[in-house]
Amino acid sequence: MKSFLGALLFCFFSFLPFHLTSSPYGGEVSFLRLKPEEFQPKEGQEGGQLRFVLSSDPKTLNPALAQETSSTAVLSDIFTGLTKVDLKSMEVLADLAESWEEREGGRVYLFQLRKGVRWSDGTPFSAEDVVFTYRDIYLNPKIPNSTGDIFRGVLKSEEDLKNFVRKLDAHRVEFRLPKPFAPFLNALSAPILPKHKLEKHVKEETFMTAWNVNTDPKEIVGTGPYRLKRYLKGVLVEYEANPYYYERDASGRPLPYIKRRIGYILQDPDTALLKFSLGEVDYMSVRPQDVLFVSRIKESRLFDLGPTPSTTFLAFNMNPRADIPKHKLRWFQNKEFRKAISHAIDREGICYLVYNGLAEPLHGPITPANRPYYKEGLFPPYEYDLRKVRRLLEGLGFRDRDGDGWLEDGEGHRLELVLLTNAGNKEREAIGNIIKEDLERIGVKVLFRPIDFNTLVSKLTSPPYSWEMIIIGLTGSMDPHFGRNVWHSSGTLHMWNPRQTKPQTHWEQKVDELLDKGAVEINPEERIKLYRQVYSIIAEEQPLVFLVTPKSMLSATDKLQNLFPTVWGWYREEALFLR
Repeated sequence: MKSFLGALLFCFFSFLPFHLTSSPYGGEVSFLRLKPEEFQPKEGQEGGQLRFVLSSDPKTLNPALAQETSSTAVLSDIFTGLTKVDLKSMEVLADLAESWEEREGGRVYLFQLRKGVRWSDGTPFSAEDVVFTYRDIYLNPKIPNSTGDIFRGVLKSEEDLKNFVRKLDAHRVEFRLPKPFAPFLNALSAPILPKHKLEKHVKEETFMTAWNVNTDPKEIVGTGPYRLKRYLKGVLVEYEANPYYYERDASGRPLPYIKRRIGYILQDPDTALLKFSLGEVDYMSVRPQDVLFVSRIKESRLFDLGPTPSTTFLAFNMNPRADIPKHKLRWFQNKEFRKAISHAIDREGICYLVYNGLAEPLHGPITPANRPYYKEGLFPPYEYDLRKVRRLLEGLGFRDRDGDGWLEDGEGHRLELVLLTNAGNKEREAIGNIIKEDLERIGVKVLFRPIDFNTLVSKLTSPPYSWEMIIIGLTGSMDPHFGRNVWHSSGTLHMWNPRQTKPQTHWEQKVDELLDKGAVEINPEERIKLYRQVYSIIAEEQPLVFLVTPKSMLSATDKLQNLFPTVWGWYREEALFLR
């Protein structure tokens, strides 16, 4: 029920690190816009089956290792964290925790855990699971993961790591920080994992392959509202309600109301649209080109959720360890080259040709959805001007030296670029073709190759990093610190040069320093200033060329009740029911 196609975020993953995303008329169209102050979920009826669309097979079934929405969309309802965020009030609420107490000026937190909670296999949940999850998995240097990236920004020493979390008794844990950490309570929405299932993999150092896509679904054990029943590669993912889930409605009846869910794996958005129009799925995200068609489907509602917090961009490989030609690495590491390419992007054209005008140009790493950090004028625009691009490239030494119509650098290497994106995403494929056509008009040869999304992610995030340029997207996050896994030089999704032991460039060092300051700054106004500096530096350096911000739109059957979608996820999705 959180698997909006494209860039919508999924429940607790919304408040954790960024994830890579697999997908970012004429006539009158009527949109619904929900008002938080007017929405109250009502008691529903139990039963029924919810059908939805997954845009790709998962890459992993291990939530600690999931870095892409193809995986997080499958896993989001299987696990819960100590905390969660109320999407109406934006307040942090208790989840697996029952309550907490803050001490020593925000340096120590005591958590009282819910009693009587069981894992989806019936095993009792306890403080041992919390300590194991954080100490042995998230903060384990042998297990690269995005949640660990968040906490390593404040836990600098071995002593900090050692003292971070400890068990007080079976239902109480203590967290100890070296200094106040502004997003701490939000960060504790990270999924808690079962010690009785995964401890052996940590000890045997097989955790990186544990809970892979070939694992028996019965082995995937969580505390969320659902548990995995069946996964058929390329076909579907089936869920059943977790009989041990701890949430109840006002009358004491167990949630979720809907006891069965099926996610159909449909990489082609046109096929997904057809299934929705035939009533074979209950909700789906809506592409701009499909708005008019979807608005005419009977017994359905069309929601305008506003600008998406996700970003779509063109990335350059600047990793000195990458398996790409050295002369291309020199091109990509040159800021003026990256800026030249940015000026070759017809963002306005993309908004109209690809998104039917339901999008806006984007010139920096956050969108208007990221209030209060975003403001108009924060990012200077990179105007579309191919003549200027040609002049900039010539200023860098590129010429058509042999008269074949293509530019070459000073060593005679043809300016030829391999551009990748995920196959089946028609928007990104259209964007890639527009970029290819414009660059080739000024003598830049582009080999554009859409490939499978999970293969694309593997190239991007794993050695030997064999890619040159990629069109892909990132989910956003309410708290900017949860983008640390992307923007910090040591981050696992610092995709142009990940997991640096020390910043390779002066500007990356400056960004690291600002991120670390922002993590411990309690004053909201000062935090905003620090993160705006981070975003401005990134926009100036252009390691990623940001493209456009489309609207987030969702359509759902009238049968689906208690539905309150937002760009950050669904409010109280466990209370959904079918009329």
